[in-house]
Amino acid sequence: MAIKRGSKVDKSFSASSMTDLMFLLLLFLLIATTLINPNALKLMLPKSSNQLKDKAMTTVSIRNDKGTYHYYVELQEVGSLEGVERALRARLEGQNEPTVSLHADKSVVWDEVVKVMNVAKRNGYKLQAATQPE
Repeated sequence: MAIKRGSKVDKSFSASSMTDLMFLLLLFLLIATTLINPNALKLMLPKSSNQLKDKAMTTVSIRNDKGTYHYYVELQEVGSLEGVERALRARLEGQNEPTVSLHADKSVVWDEVVKVMNVAKRNGYKLQAATQPE
């Protein structure tokens, strides 16, 4: 007479709960990344085939808003060229060969760019013009 076991172990594995968790995690990450607003200025930089690998110590950005120019040093609006000069002096005081990266929108007139270049020259800063790769 054969003795039968009362309970058999089911060796199958159900992955439906794992896929539900992965779907919810993916959905959460997609929603969370769309809500993140990066702290950056929307600038249309001119294109250039020459790209430097040197790292600038600080950045100056000029944005044209319907004929009004806004100046930023490290994403903080400084108001005017005098504010740019004060902010650069505060940030780069005591640095060896300080380097400034200039980000100017395509619509900014050349005269405003030259004014920032003059500020850098007066204070002895190296200046790099930021461009987009071609």
